[in-house]
Amino acid sequence: MVIKILEYSSVNSNLPETTYIEKPSFEIDVAHKATYVVHRALKIANLNNSQFTSSTKTKSEVKGGGRKPWKQKGTGNARAGSKRSPLWRGGGITFGPKPRIIYKKLNKKEKQLALRTLIYNKRTSFYFFENFEFKIPKTNIFLKNFNLRNNTENILVIASSANPNLALSIRNCKNIEYIQANELNITKLARANKILLEPDSFTLIKELYRAV
Repeated sequence: MVIKILEYSSVNSNLPETTYIEKPSFEIDVAHKATYVVHRALKIANLNNSQFTSSTKTKSEVKGGGRKPWKQKGTGNARAGSKRSPLWRGGGITFGPKPRIIYKKLNKKEKQLALRTLIYNKRTSFYFFENFEFKIPKTNIFLKNFNLRNNTENILVIASSANPNLALSIRNCKNIEYIQANELNITKLARANKILLEPDSFTLIKELYRAV
């Protein structure tokens, strides 16, 4: 691991013109030689989020086939005991998929390191805003305040606490996703091209995932 310096600028979204309020910096502990941690964490997260619900019927589960199709000898055909045989069309499936639950564990410290590393790697995609408050839930107001009209990128909005008006304003936006800082996960962070958040959200993320 190695300590990196991360700087960011806060913007007041309520002002008509972009106004930079401050430019703080902090240290963050990220992976240096273990560059595989982000890939490993993403792979495990995608595996754990997958639903393995495919199901096929075995020979014993297929309907019918109680009678022997033809007698054992004298017909010239191969021996057959049931039309439910996997060799027959409409019969059972040999070694077919069944619904199952798959969960692969990732160590807590490794997960935190992967998340911190990804945060540092995406440092140019972070946009900090001082105010996420909305008096009424309105999608047009949200898009106008954050200059997101005609947006085609994947955007992740991270709130420091529950913000119902913000969540309702974002709900109808196709490429914009809302999440709270304590629910942050590596899959949504990796998918986002642009990340909007409050300084308080970042402070909470640092506390939760033990950045330096």
